[in-house]
Amino acid sequence: MTTAIHPLLETRLGEIATQLAGATRIFRQYKLDFCCGGHTTLSEALANKGLDQSPILEQLQALTDRTPDQDWANRPAAELVDHIYQNFHLLHREQLPELLRMARRVEAVHGDKPGCPVGLADHLASMAAELESHMQKEEQILFPLLKQGLIQQASGPIHVMQLEHDEHGEALQRVIDLTDDMTPPAHACNTWRALYLGLDSLREDLMEHIHLENNVLFKMAL
Repeated sequence: MTTAIHPLLETRLGEIATQLAGATRIFRQYKLDFCCGGHTTLSEALANKGLDQSPILEQLQALTDRTPDQDWANRPAAELVDHIYQNFHLLHREQLPELLRMARRVEAVHGDKPGCPVGLADHLASMAAELESHMQKEEQILFPLLKQGLIQQASGPIHVMQLEHDEHGEALQRVIDLTDDMTPPAHACNTWRALYLGLDSLREDLMEHIHLENNVLFKMAL
């Protein structure tokens, strides 16, 4: 494989994630932001991270002959809206209260220990409130418009949601910074470790959620 001229290198991450089933798992493996950073080409993203091109290109190439199991770009918008609601909106409403509970406990018990994510609980509370407001706006305003095919009326709300997605990305980065990329110290208790495991799952789910909206649903609409 000649990595220097591989066509995927000059393709945007959002496009690869949309068109190549399984690519999002590989992007998460290398911590490449395919949702809010979906406009960045693969070569730029790898250069920014200082990563070697060969391993990720080999893994992506191995996916090219597979048949996508969920080609959302060619499915009705209403199906994708239902998928996002059932698999992400409801999920986030389950995840965040438990994560917030564990974060408050970890800070209360271990606040004086090295590596304790002091301030994480307050940040998660703010993040949960912002995400809930965002999801309610989608459920009450944007999603009904898209299901009815009222594209012109949906363009304004879509723009607002895109801006809020960028804010969610910034909030997620703050979680990463507070937790040393969800890496518990050696002395962390089980609750501390469970908290970081749950935060890592939230990161993957939220990135997939934003990706499906930014790079698939909104592009279908606009």
